[in-house]
Order: sequence, then structure tokens, then C-alpha cells
Amino acid sequence: MNIKSKICELRNLMKKHNMDAYIIPSDDSHQSEYVGDYFKCRKFISGFTGSAGTVVVTQNEAGLWTDGRYFIQAANQLEGSDIKLFKIGEEGVPTIEEYLYESMENGSILGFDGRVVSAKVGDNLKNKLSNKNIEICYEHDLIDEIWEDRPKLSDKKAFLLDIKYSGESSESKLSRLRETMKQKNVTTHVIATLDDIAWLFNIRGDDVKYNPVVLSYCVVTLDKVFLFIDENKLNDEILKELNNLEVEVLAYNDVYECIKNIDENECVLLDKNNVNYAILNSIPTGVKIIQDFNPIMFFKAKKNEVELENIKNSHIKDGVAFTKFMYWLKKNVGNIDITEISATEKLEGLRKEQDGFMQPSFTTIAGYKEHAAMMHYSATEDTDYKLEKEHLFLIDSGGHYIDGTTDITRTIALGDLNDELKTHFTAVLRGMINLSMAKFLQGVRGYNLDILARRPIWEIGIDYKCGTGHGVGNLLSIHESPNGFRWYIAPHIVDSAVFEEGMVTTNEPGIYIEGSHGIRIENELITRKAEKNEYGQFMKFEVVTFAPIDLDAIDVDQLSKPERDYLNKYHELVYNTLHDHLDDDERKWLREYTKNM
Repeated sequence: MNIKSKICELRNLMKKHNMDAYIIPSDDSHQSEYVGDYFKCRKFISGFTGSAGTVVVTQNEAGLWTDGRYFIQAANQLEGSDIKLFKIGEEGVPTIEEYLYESMENGSILGFDGRVVSAKVGDNLKNKLSNKNIEICYEHDLIDEIWEDRPKLSDKKAFLLDIKYSGESSESKLSRLRETMKQKNVTTHVIATLDDIAWLFNIRGDDVKYNPVVLSYCVVTLDKVFLFIDENKLNDEILKELNNLEVEVLAYNDVYECIKNIDENECVLLDKNNVNYAILNSIPTGVKIIQDFNPIMFFKAKKNEVELENIKNSHIKDGVAFTKFMYWLKKNVGNIDITEISATEKLEGLRKEQDGFMQPSFTTIAGYKEHAAMMHYSATEDTDYKLEKEHLFLIDSGGHYIDGTTDITRTIALGDLNDELKTHFTAVLRGMINLSMAKFLQGVRGYNLDILARRPIWEIGIDYKCGTGHGVGNLLSIHESPNGFRWYIAPHIVDSAVFEEGMVTTNEPGIYIEGSHGIRIENELITRKAEKNEYGQFMKFEVVTFAPIDLDAIDVDQLSKPERDYLNKYHELVYNTLHDHLDDDERKWLREYTKNM
């Protein structure tokens, strides 16, 4: 069934339920960034495969809203579907709320599956559309009625993460959570975010590709804990641990009935950004609701020293794999057939050779020439470019290891580069270095520092339509709130938190020229304390990514002396960290590619 036929069937169902518009988001029931195959309704109805986007279907029009990372990809994938692309943030482009308000008649009905729309989004729609007496109907999953071969929910087994990797027991984490609940004067905390639940119980799983989490909900009171999960996924070790914690294990979908039975005297803490609309509407009238961020999000972001040592160890292994890959690529491009896909497979194979490797941490972005201008490009058999001994190749990849999660991007010169490519590469490198060298007072947020990375790129009249960096989980989500770098003040906590010691954040400025090239260089940084004096507590960054930055792509004359000194010291660190893990030829090559500039 093609896209047009799917939308036609959806419209027929909408008529059956008297719906004038229907929303299909990217989310699962937990507002996850990446979702299991069962939840990929937006992909099913539109053909767009990006990780972020929302489809709105009315009886007269269908539209996809997505952000700047996916403008090029979405335009290509929507071609011929009659779905209109709405570029979020572009001048003159309405928000979904504005579009629905303008296009829907008074007294009409807006539909969506309330389990996959966040409480925040649902409330905003309800409030925005109330002036036109538009009714919200959230009880129907219409996509399920037309998706004949819809995948099943995952039934994969979970495992307990040893304390030698987590650094803190679940008992301690629950105690900290309850102490924070008391400080906020709440008696019940509803948690739906999968990585928060995984962190709390030191459980990892395989229910979402690239995200080692388990489909679950959790309700914590001051004296009880309820975990809603498929018990068949839990081994004896996990069940014993949960029993010791006096956790009551209930069926996954029983969460809604449990919430309906919350006593009116309770005070419930929940984050409307991360709890679905159906859960919010299950809470009995009269129960006091405190809207606030999940305390676990902040606990989880500040890695303890056990976690940080493990994370660094995972990055050393990852750096070995990537350095071996870069050596292989430089040596063989132009001599053997290498494509975007085969290069991806080579790198993954080298990661698999490393101790404790589990799976990639996200879909590898491997773009040659103009493909790299698509920030989240993913090669297919139809688009798979052969790499030649010329131009630039961008590869953004990472791995989940038992001791940590990695995310690294390098852009590699496959041959001689013209002046424009070298200038753009050097501007990106300068931005990455300047942010890495930042020293700042405690209390600074990501939007205070973003200019350091973006300034060399802005100076040549170019920008990139995304943030400069994001938090990274410990064997959890590759994109972890609340820390990150972004030039504007976000209206929510994501990318807007104060930088605290132990946070791990990517540093990845870039330049993307449609139809020509894309450049990104990415390292991960640990926030550390520097000196404390009469001016306050100073903070700094410790780099934790170990892999060479391609000297062949740099115009050294455009680097300042501090920038050049930083690059030389970084490359010395890379060589000293990795050389014992390489063979003689690889070691000799690495010495050349980490030499002083």
C-alpha cells in the first residue's frame, strides 16, 4: 500500500470517528527520541524515516513538520506523496498549533492516540483550540487499524547492570529520589521515561534499537514502588533485586488503571514533557499535580567517578576501533571498492573486535560529498556512493559498550581539497577547539558557551541549523537531557541546564552546504571543577574522545597559536593513549597523523 492509499484509508477512519484532523507523532508511549518498530507510525504513514517529525492529516491536506536536520532528507522522501513539508523554525512556517487553529472549523474534532502524544503537547493543543470549541479525542489509535503487518512489541530479555559499572545501588538511588520528593512536598512520582527507569533500577535491555532500555512505567511513593513491565523479560537476578527493594511488578499496560486509583489526598509529581496525555487524563480530578522535571534526569546526568572511569575506558576502545578504521580508509580508498555502506560495516566490524562492545549507539551517518550536507543522512542501496580518492567523507558513529556509550564524528579528506573545503573544515575545527578550551564560572549554561563553537563559522557568514552538543547517557540514550550547547534559550530544559561536574556532553559544530559537502568534528567532554577562589567555582572540560583529526584537511595558517597548541596537545594525548593498542603499521601511521602542526 503506497503513501497516498494509506492516507486515504486514514481519512475514511477519521470520517467514521467524526475527526476533522489527526496527528501522528514520532513518539512511543514514553516520549522517547528513538522508538521500537511497533511505534513507528509516522514512518508508516509518510515514508519519512528521520527520528523527529510529526504528520498532521486533515480531509484536505497532509503535512510533515520537522527540523533543520532533516529538511533535505524529508523533501526527498516526501516527493510524490502529496504530503507537504513544513520546515520548523523557518520564516512564515506555522507551528502545528497555529496550522490547526487556522484550518479547523469551530466545533470540529481533533484526534490522536493519547498514549504517544505528550501531556504537554496535548494540553497546549487543548488550550490553543478551545477558543474555537475544538474537541480533543485521544482514545483511538487509527494507524493500528490500517497497519496490517504492524510489528509486535519487543519481548527481548533485560539484564542487571553490575554496580562496578553503575557506581551506585538502586537502593541508594531510590533513597535520593524520595528525599527530593519530600523536598518538593509530593507523595507520588509518575515516571514514564525509559532511560530514567533503567537508571533507577540499574536495568538495561534491548526493546529499542540503539537504546538499551526496557518498555516500562514506574510509580514511586514515599513507601512503595510499582514497576509496570513484561515480567517475562526479567531474569532471576533482576527479580531478586526488585524483591529486595520491595518493588511490586505489574503488567506493562496496568499503569493506566493504577493511576486512576490514586487517592485524592495524594500530591503527584510528573513532567508533562515526558508523560503521555493518556496518563495525565487518567489522574483523578482533585489530585494535586506538581509539574516539574524528573529529579532522576539531573541525577543521571551527573556521572559518578566509577561511571566516568568506565566511560573513559569505553572511549579508549572506541578510539582504537576508529583509528584502525581511519588508517584502513586512508590506505585503501581508490585502490579497492569502498562505499558509504561498506565503510560503515568496516567500522562496526572493528568495534565488534573491542572487549565489551554491545551494539552501535545510533544509526551511523556516513556521507560522501553532498550526502554529508544532510545532517542525519543514512545510506541506502539506492543512494550508496562509492568513495573516490577526492573530496570529503563524514562519518558520525558510536557504540554501546558494557562500560559506556560513545559518539564520535570525523570528516576525512580522501584526496586533495580546494581552498573552500579547507577553510570550512578549519572553521569547524576552530569552533570545536574553542569550546573545548572553555573555562567558566559555575552556573553557566550551554547557551552561554555555544558562541565559542559557532563564532569561527559565523565569521565566514555560515551557520548550522542544530545545537552544538548534547548530553550522553551511560549505556543509555545517546541524546540525554538536560545538558547541551545551543545558541538560543530553549523553552524547555533540554540543552539549557547548568553545567555540573560529571556531565558528559558532545562538542560537534559543523558546516553543511547543500549539494556540495558537509563537515562535522565531534568530541565528548566531561565537565570538571577547576580552581575555586574569591570569584567563585571555576569549571572546565576534559576531553574523553581519542581519535586523530585529519591534518590533511586543515589550513594551518588559519589557526591561532592557542588553537594550534591545543590541537598538538590533543593529538599527543591521542597517540599516547592509543599507540600500545595498534600494530606497527597503524602506530607509524598514527604518529604521522598526530604530529605537531
